[in-house]
Amino acid sequence: MSDTMAALNRKLLEHSRLTAADLRAVTTLNYTIRALDPNEDLIRQGDDPSVSALVVSGMLARYHLLPSGKRQYISYHMEGDMPDSQALFIEKMDHAVCAIGSARVALIPHVQLLKLFEARPFVGFAIWRETLIDAAIFREAITNNGARTKVARLGHLLCELFYRAKASGLTDGETFYMPISLVQFGETLGMSIATLNRTLQSLRKSRTVELQRGTLHIRDWERLAKISQFDPAYLHLKKAPR
Repeated sequence: MSDTMAALNRKLLEHSRLTAADLRAVTTLNYTIRALDPNEDLIRQGDDPSVSALVVSGMLARYHLLPSGKRQYISYHMEGDMPDSQALFIEKMDHAVCAIGSARVALIPHVQLLKLFEARPFVGFAIWRETLIDAAIFREAITNNGARTKVARLGHLLCELFYRAKASGLTDGETFYMPISLVQFGETLGMSIATLNRTLQSLRKSRTVELQRGTLHIRDWERLAKISQFDPAYLHLKKAPR
């Protein structure tokens, strides 16, 4: 069994029901591994890729490149995620995908995925559900950036990343390493570095969370979720991570 494709199975099982035969079929997919340097693009806006990427290690992010050269980060993706699965269903990518820190991805040819969908339709439904959950994350990001206070905005993003990581078994229950810089957090949340630093200090004073050198420490999850107005229902997981 491919350990790499087993990671995809674990991810799909977070939200979908698949048979043992479905899971075995996923592990037969062929792929190539590509290593990415920090901030290296995997896909650029306007590309028409013929492969889909599975995050094997590290983190990737979706972003829009603005005329000024600045970026609007849209979402972050960790081990087991397929951050460009939309490319299976659209002709041209309307956003870019890059590495956050060093990362490795498995590149799966679209033709193989489409053949798998024909043979095992419920796998196709599960990957389609992945794209629908991505859309739910995008909708929540719009509300987060437009309607919440700055403290709740930052707290909500940290809650989302930690909750998703915990569901995927990528935390020890209290800490999660994510090499997202303060500049990237600012470009995600529409905050200047000065504003982001003040907001982070406010969260630290609440004694709910610490963010140091890319490591997120959760001190009081229930209080952080309340401050941040975080309700994980939009992530559509079958059960809450423990």
